[in-house]
Amino acid sequence: MSSSRPPSINVGSRPHDHAPLTPSGLRQSRTVSSSSTSDDIGDAAGPSTRHDHPNDETNETTSLLHHEHVHEGPCDHGTFSPRVSSPPPRAANLDSESGSTAGSESSVPASETQLKNWRRVFSSRVKSKKMTDSSNLAHQHGVKDSWKMYLSYYVPFLIWIKQYRWSWLKGDFTAAITIASMYLPMALSYADNLAHVPPINGLYAFAINPFIYALLGSCPLMVVGPEAAGSLLVGSIVKNSIDLGRGDEDNAVLQAQVAGVAVGIAGATVFLMGIFRLGFLDSVLSRPFLRGFISAIGVVIFIDQLIPVLGLHHAATSAPGVTHGSTVEKLEFVLTHLGDRHQLTAVIGVVGFTVIMVLREIKRRLQPRYPAVAYFPDRLIVVVLSAVFASSFDWEHKGVAVLGKIEAASGHSFAFRNPFQLSHMTHIRDAMGTSFLIGMLGFFESSVAAKSLGGEEIVEGMQLSPNRELVALGTANLCGACFMAIPAFGGYGRSKVNKSTGGKSPMSSIMLSLITIICILFLLPWFYYIPKPVLSALIMAVAWSLIEEAPHDVSFFIRIKGWTELSLMAVILAVTVFFSLNLGIAIGIGLSLLQVIRHATRPRIQILGRIPNSDRFANAEEHPEDLEFVEGCLIVKIPEPLTFANTGELKNRLRRLELYGTGNAHPALPRLRPQASNKNVIFDIHGVTSMDGSGTQVLEEIVRNYRDRGVRVFFSRPVSRQNKVWEMMERSGIVELVGGKNRFVDDVKDALRMTEVEEFEGAGACAAASDELS
Repeated sequence: MSSSRPPSINVGSRPHDHAPLTPSGLRQSRTVSSSSTSDDIGDAAGPSTRHDHPNDETNETTSLLHHEHVHEGPCDHGTFSPRVSSPPPRAANLDSESGSTAGSESSVPASETQLKNWRRVFSSRVKSKKMTDSSNLAHQHGVKDSWKMYLSYYVPFLIWIKQYRWSWLKGDFTAAITIASMYLPMALSYADNLAHVPPINGLYAFAINPFIYALLGSCPLMVVGPEAAGSLLVGSIVKNSIDLGRGDEDNAVLQAQVAGVAVGIAGATVFLMGIFRLGFLDSVLSRPFLRGFISAIGVVIFIDQLIPVLGLHHAATSAPGVTHGSTVEKLEFVLTHLGDRHQLTAVIGVVGFTVIMVLREIKRRLQPRYPAVAYFPDRLIVVVLSAVFASSFDWEHKGVAVLGKIEAASGHSFAFRNPFQLSHMTHIRDAMGTSFLIGMLGFFESSVAAKSLGGEEIVEGMQLSPNRELVALGTANLCGACFMAIPAFGGYGRSKVNKSTGGKSPMSSIMLSLITIICILFLLPWFYYIPKPVLSALIMAVAWSLIEEAPHDVSFFIRIKGWTELSLMAVILAVTVFFSLNLGIAIGIGLSLLQVIRHATRPRIQILGRIPNSDRFANAEEHPEDLEFVEGCLIVKIPEPLTFANTGELKNRLRRLELYGTGNAHPALPRLRPQASNKNVIFDIHGVTSMDGSGTQVLEEIVRNYRDRGVRVFFSRPVSRQNKVWEMMERSGIVELVGGKNRFVDDVKDALRMTEVEEFEGAGACAAASDELS
């Protein structure tokens, strides 16, 4: 028996109470000689062995690579910012220095000293941890740190106004004039036809919101203004208020108040999201959701505007349930009542829509060759010519609806009204849900536009920040709500026009606000004869642009077989068209959030196999036939932080890997992987960069269960000992459960060597016990 005894290997006096009592023949293809065992033992000492040699020297002469220790003990400062070594102060100098300090302090007046102390205390209380760390970092690199620097970050106006050049003024003014000529008629149409509020409220959105965003926004080229989707949602709130008996359709004051309340809630929601740093939510809703929702809005708006374009407004008003009905009901009404149309109105509307679409297509084709075409105000020309014709041929008395006298509902332009008055509590309750959707949708659209535009190459130091965008958009809409403006957010099309027509800075937004204010104060009488069918034709052109973007995304998802994304788009479109816009939004957001939760809660652990003739390991579930499985070892990789969200199914997923060697097997199958294959479990935790309390508790339960079953547990590639993950493992007892810090090693191969060593150690102990019994 003694001749067959394996070589005795002394690995130290540390006992392993939870080691299996019976030896197992591990890794027969791998032999461990006694000479190499001592090396392996040294390698298996864990990650701390790399830091346990303070006297190591290197031949490198570069200061960044030279390990110069300026103090005793481990270094806890960064490699790229080494501390300058300085001799310790002498005791004699301490007294002299303290004396000189006291003398200097005594020479300073007490009031000035108290003022400095007060400023220091206030600064330490107000500054966040990141600001404090940034101050220390700036001090280390000799950079001046002041409150102006942080104030400029949160108020970007202080950044770009210092860099503004007079050469930019021409481009900014040209861009502002171009945007005003194209989009001010759109604002009138959005307010009157979609939001169902006085047209002047649409102009308020261009008079106030761009100015506020120019001061606080972090995207210098983005121009905020009213959008079709937000206006349509405000119109749904106004219609719902009328349906609930809050007022009649002719009460312009009530409609403006309801719009102000809705925009105020949307602005407050977005503002609070920015204060609480929820800018990451722009990634929560998927692109298929946004595309499906925007396409659905395009269909709803297009069909809705067919009624005024074809001169069916009076017929729709007299027919019950059409004005506030679903999109399908409106389409059915249009198809069945074409004979009731107003002939002149239909001709004006159809011709206006055709001219707008033709000019739009001509501009699109000519602009790559002739960039100056972008300055051509095609929409303004259509609106002006239609107004001239309406005035000259007296269209108003021939039955064509014109915009009429434009005035504020209260009778005074820019009348301030608090949207959160207690008297508006009924409207606040009615508008709460839809207003939240207005804010979320506006932020998503603004985020897409801001990311596409950039602008850091123009204004140095302006960095795009989702949280600051939320604060800027929320503040702008809160200010607009005080004047009962319709919601205004960033739009890619409008901002692209700003960039292509010479806009260089947020000054173009300020000039746009000034131009709009001039229009409100002096030019409103000129808008009297604008035909409403032409304004509806403008909205139909916008709706068509929303719809025409969908085929590209649909063809892309068909090409990659993205059936889940196509199903989501189809569901949102169908529910919106057949039922209502709010229900479509609610179902779309619900399905998107379910996808996010499902993705976040699914553990992504992998079983690893060794690549032949190497010490590298790969995912064994992808190509198991190309890998080697180490006998008696289950190697599991955890590639992500452990949180309450993804540890709920961690035990079940790990159990499947033990039973079947893959997570793709159905749990109805019997065990396919022998029990002996799981005597050693090695966790590769390189991706576990953070853990919360729930994740730590689940991991502790898993490790305890393995220990009770006599399974050895090792951790490879752990984080630094100074990391919070290591602290959580120590406090929870995981380090003690696995057998100490030596079970945490630098690589999977080091853990495999340790399993071999402990197998030989266990075999030697069993052989010695049998000799004593014999």
